[in-house]
Amino acid sequence: MKLLVFAHTPPPHHGQSYMVKLMLDGFGGDWRGQKPESPGAFGIECYHVNARFSKSLEDVGEFQGAKIFLILFFCLQAVWCRFRYGVTTLYYVPAPGKAVAVYRDWLVMLICRPFFKKIILHWHAAGLAKWLETAVQIRSRAITYRLFKPVDLSIVLSRYNFADAEKFLSQYITIVSNGIPDPCPDFATSILPRRRARFAARKKILEEENSSAGKLRAAGEDLHLIKVLFIAHCTREKGLFAAMEGVVAANRVLAGQNSPLRMKLAAAGNFVNAAERAEFDRLLEIPEFAGAVKHLGFVAGTGKEQALRDADVFCFPTHYLAENQPVNLIEAMAFGLPIVTTRWRSLPEMLPPGHTGLVSTQAPDEIAAALLRSALDETNENCRDHFLAHFSLQSHLSKLASAIRSVENI
Repeated sequence: MKLLVFAHTPPPHHGQSYMVKLMLDGFGGDWRGQKPESPGAFGIECYHVNARFSKSLEDVGEFQGAKIFLILFFCLQAVWCRFRYGVTTLYYVPAPGKAVAVYRDWLVMLICRPFFKKIILHWHAAGLAKWLETAVQIRSRAITYRLFKPVDLSIVLSRYNFADAEKFLSQYITIVSNGIPDPCPDFATSILPRRRARFAARKKILEEENSSAGKLRAAGEDLHLIKVLFIAHCTREKGLFAAMEGVVAANRVLAGQNSPLRMKLAAAGNFVNAAERAEFDRLLEIPEFAGAVKHLGFVAGTGKEQALRDADVFCFPTHYLAENQPVNLIEAMAFGLPIVTTRWRSLPEMLPPGHTGLVSTQAPDEIAAALLRSALDETNENCRDHFLAHFSLQSHLSKLASAIRSVENI
């Protein structure tokens, strides 16, 4: 089967672009230019138009005149591939609920859709249907529906996502969860024993009479610190400031209990706008925040892996408008970390049944309580088991390929 993939790969790096890259790599790469020997195990030939409209995270969803010419350029590539390679199925990732991004989709559908027999939408972002119904004029809503529907196949990440696909009158809707390569195949031999030893040593010292921070420090490995990790774009919507306030609130509780333990947040990621970076810097001038928060900057590769290995708890109190199935939570589950996140969009569906780390959005006191509970979990191996059962790369690619090939029978 031949598939025209109209989507971008990193940079800029975020969950959607990363998952598109994994799909292309898993299906055997781009057949434009250098032709692979065979379609690979999944039987799909991908012809990739790398529709990169933004050079950086700051540009994503922002209007720039040059983007209009890029849209036309990428659309011409898609139409050329249609006739040059005989590709009749278009794979497209719809925009989240942002006006500029939706206008981009209008142009792509207007130019490209007449040339393709089948349309596949892969809903990496959530909430477009609700945004169209509540935040835009009737005319914009009508144009969006008219240019998109009906759709042959919508691939969604969760049950929450169904509302988006249904609005576009998809003939067929299927759920395919994201999946990533196992980032810690040595979990059982290296990460788990260290985490158990760290927990046991801290517990032993805390059970002793007259326990103190000095004794915990003397035991090594910063046992007096509960290491909380945040990995995402450093924005308010992604939950950076709520995580900071939650950690500070948790430290106040610990201090009130005369506990030698303290929490420290490591925030990994880039700031998207200058105003939020300035607010972050102002908070760090307050001693309570300065002692509880550090910024790691953007981390990738071994740096990211080490941050996840060192962490005791993962905190991601997001309320990002288009949040759906973020890769950072999948990675945290792979590392078997206790997770504190919000009851937002698709997030509760991602986690193991009965997960106790769910909190309301913008609720530092709830975050603090959840962090304190999570710090008492010895290993939280159920998250690791949940990752292996539901979010492996091989399972993701297999289900995705099956869904894509099904359009031939629709």
